[in-house]
Amino acid sequence: MFEIDDTDRRILRRLQKAGRLSNAELAEQINLSASACHRRVQRLEKEGIIKGYVALLSARKVDRPTTVFVEITLSGQSDDILDAFEKEVALIPDLLECHLMAGTADYLLKITAQDTDDFARIHRRYLSRLPGVAQMHSSFALRTVFKTTALPV
Repeated sequence: MFEIDDTDRRILRRLQKAGRLSNAELAEQINLSASACHRRVQRLEKEGIIKGYVALLSARKVDRPTTVFVEITLSGQSDDILDAFEKEVALIPDLLECHLMAGTADYLLKITAQDTDDFARIHRRYLSRLPGVAQMHSSFALRTVFKTTALPV
């Protein structure tokens, strides 16, 4: 297994907050030579610890301010039912996350929408057509108190 040391952790923390840092800026911020920093970042990418780089968008500025969490209970737990559901749910363009859960619901979805009317459209067009669904409960987020994409390293 690949060992992450303190220097790797400093690199990962910085890149999670500012992924567009140049290698020279990153190296300076973590007190490492540019070449050593570059080698470490390449190694972290090769090992799959750094999976990619993205731009984080403002949901409000792109007219998707409504977040809805949808709990789904399936009619059964067979591989066929789970596979069919997972194949179809992945096709929903408004879906941000889908998690197989332990507990009362089988799946928890995180969906983005323009507003309640838009969510109604998503529900009619996609959610109501998902295979194997026995129950569905939707909860609208009133306000995001805290949100991060940074993992604690």
